[in-house]
Amino acid sequence: MIRLLKFSMYTFLLAGLLVSCKKGGSKSSWKKKDGTSDVTGWHYNDKDQGGYYVAKPKDIKTGPGLVFVQGGTFTMGSTEEDVMGDNNNFPRRVTVNSFFIDKTEVANVHYREYIHWIENVFSDPQYEAVVQGAKPDTLVWRSELAYNEPYVEYYFRHPSYNYYPVVGVTWRQAHDFCIWRTDRVNELALIKSGYQNKNLIKQEMNGGGQDNFNTKSYLMGEYEGVPGKPKKNPLKDAQGRPRTTVAFEDGILFPDYRLPTEAEWEYAALGLVSENPAPRKNEKKRGEELIANKQVYAWKNDGYDNLRATKKGAMQGAMLANFKRGNGDYMGVSGGLNDRSAIPASVTSFYPNGFGLYNMSGNVSEWVADVYRPNSLLDVDDINPYRGNVFMQVDKSGGEGNMRDSLGRIKMIPENDSALADRRNYQRSYAIDYLDGDSASRVFYGYGVTTLISDQSRVIKGGSWLDMPYWLSPGARRFYEEYESSATIGFRCAMTHYGAPESGSTKTKTGNFFPKRRQKR
Repeated sequence: MIRLLKFSMYTFLLAGLLVSCKKGGSKSSWKKKDGTSDVTGWHYNDKDQGGYYVAKPKDIKTGPGLVFVQGGTFTMGSTEEDVMGDNNNFPRRVTVNSFFIDKTEVANVHYREYIHWIENVFSDPQYEAVVQGAKPDTLVWRSELAYNEPYVEYYFRHPSYNYYPVVGVTWRQAHDFCIWRTDRVNELALIKSGYQNKNLIKQEMNGGGQDNFNTKSYLMGEYEGVPGKPKKNPLKDAQGRPRTTVAFEDGILFPDYRLPTEAEWEYAALGLVSENPAPRKNEKKRGEELIANKQVYAWKNDGYDNLRATKKGAMQGAMLANFKRGNGDYMGVSGGLNDRSAIPASVTSFYPNGFGLYNMSGNVSEWVADVYRPNSLLDVDDINPYRGNVFMQVDKSGGEGNMRDSLGRIKMIPENDSALADRRNYQRSYAIDYLDGDSASRVFYGYGVTTLISDQSRVIKGGSWLDMPYWLSPGARRFYEEYESSATIGFRCAMTHYGAPESGSTKTKTGNFFPKRRQKR
């Protein structure tokens, strides 16, 4: 009798507990659904346990126009004779992490798209300086002793030159183009995902001015736009309610487009993956840690001078780049033109290198992010080397809701050096002139007095249609002031890669994983 009573009470309590779970509780509180924290035991994506949303990792999307470049170690700098005597490209082994870079140089049609957007969004007369300041300088084609006036008028705007590299663009203009490109790509990503209204673009292009979409402004809550209504919305707040504001952690937005660093550009230009006799193809094959040859130019070593295709076939003997073969020889003899281009050629002309990149040697030289110093290759770090940092912080002096400038971008100011005194990794926000004029380097730069090098001197790489073969080597380096432009200088954009360095797939792992050992009992 006593046993039967205990059993019936136990059954009653269990049934009551199940009923209470169905009525007031949540099954997700008891059953693991989307992962559990290893540090707290709380469930992710569960409104009853904090509502902390964790996006599932997805394959990395490659931004429009970009290709993936798998990083690695390489010898940066020139390994050929320094015939110019510049002494500015000492060979040094460095490592570059994986990244994305444009398959081609930015073309005229792409830059005209940028101008079109600027002219419509900033159509108010108060922005006239902004519109004019974005346009390339077509007068770079002029020469006192050459008839280049047609290029002044037609090269940038005529449809025949749509897919020729844009020139006459300063470093600063190229930098601003990268910001604009980031915002347009992310704006479209939000619209396609349903988190911004599709009419947003029309509103912007009708004189939107300051109220145009900017990625950083959006992420900081300084830009609202017109929220959309996504059909399937996995994003939830702490109470489990759908949210329409996207955070970077949600995996929808792209990182910033930017100019590649000098090390990234040179590494990508060499395309050394084509010199690896047995690269890794999948997780089951490790691949060889081996480079068979050091390339002279951006293409695989093949032939005596490496400037012509040597493989038998229709293209045997064809020039592999657009450059100046000799004095007065820009494209060869009528009926047998060698590179078939007197000035810049189409951005998809000639053979791509090992990473699938076009015209990394020849056509136009290209702006990179770095500030120029002759000794940079000796001074910079040996992983992701770069000179040009100015560490910034958000200007919050205007208060919340007033942190955007007249162009709709978040206002940034250099970090205060006094707040960096206790840091070990850096003590100054302005790092461009780091090691200049101190006891460690004993190097002094007096711009306009003893040197032409300044903090506005930016590195250019790759050689152009006006250059002899020496400058086509990826290790060669020169500089131009960031506010100057030329008919021989263009640019391409890059983007930081995140995740496993071998690819953008979530199936690819970082590090080596060995079989787990079973513990002996």
